[in-house]
Amino acid sequence: MSPTLHVDSTDIRLDRYLSQQLPRHSRAEIQRWIRQGHVLVNGCAAKVSLKLAPGDTVTFDIPDTQPATLQAEAIPLVILYEDDDLIAVDKAAGMVVHPAPGHDSGTLVHAILYHCPDLQGVGGEQRPGIVHRLDKDTSGIILVAKNDQAHRYLQDQFRQRSIEKTYLALLIGQLEARQGRIDAPIARHPRHRKRMAIVPQGRAASTSYEVIAFYGGTTLVSAHPHTGRTHQIRVHFASLGHPIVGDTVYGPRRDPYRLGRHFLHAHRLRFRRPSDHSLLTLESPLPDELQALLQRLTP
Repeated sequence: MSPTLHVDSTDIRLDRYLSQQLPRHSRAEIQRWIRQGHVLVNGCAAKVSLKLAPGDTVTFDIPDTQPATLQAEAIPLVILYEDDDLIAVDKAAGMVVHPAPGHDSGTLVHAILYHCPDLQGVGGEQRPGIVHRLDKDTSGIILVAKNDQAHRYLQDQFRQRSIEKTYLALLIGQLEARQGRIDAPIARHPRHRKRMAIVPQGRAASTSYEVIAFYGGTTLVSAHPHTGRTHQIRVHFASLGHPIVGDTVYGPRRDPYRLGRHFLHAHRLRFRRPSDHSLLTLESPLPDELQALLQRLTP
């Protein structure tokens, strides 16, 4: 018999409610159950975003874990750290994190499955082990969980915003303020659906930054996103009139620096290890092509 929950909360999303009731399961996992029809509200199938009301009944069954059907690929990886619970990879620019339309091979997931075959089924069939993501042309540190418990623990840290994230970005133009904080809500662009934009009704987004140095007509900054919205750092700096060098989506369509990627690098992560909850700090140096550009711009 499927478990039934009786709602006594007001105006709470279905996925969030189940996440609170089932803390051993990730929110992404629960959202997948809802979309697959394993969750009923008052006896009917429901959407992830359905707002519950007191008196509603939520019935669910937890589906059996299905093994992933992805094929492992022998793609070289730079491993910054590894233990029984996680792998920290130094992702190169140009590598897509997980399979998506137009990218059904050659992704970080395919490479990780070759390195660690036991990841099959952890955290989702198409994204085994993936805790967070980086844009295709963003390089740097990305965490991959080796088991469901570690996956939930790391995701909780991202959700609670307790993980300290530091990016290095080179901006077009010179910032006047040596440090600052950008608080501007982000949502899908109303006309260009593949882009994000500052939208008053969007989701809250916050990024703080400090200027490191000026290189000719550019500014190297250390950026710290306090939320995890899609394209957040890129959108926030573009909104200041200082888009990231090489970002042809939110900046000039033609890159005058001929970098071939945008200058955004996930440089440092500080988080608690799933095994003993101790703090761990990982760093990734700037890739050679970004170092070379800074040298080229140095007077």
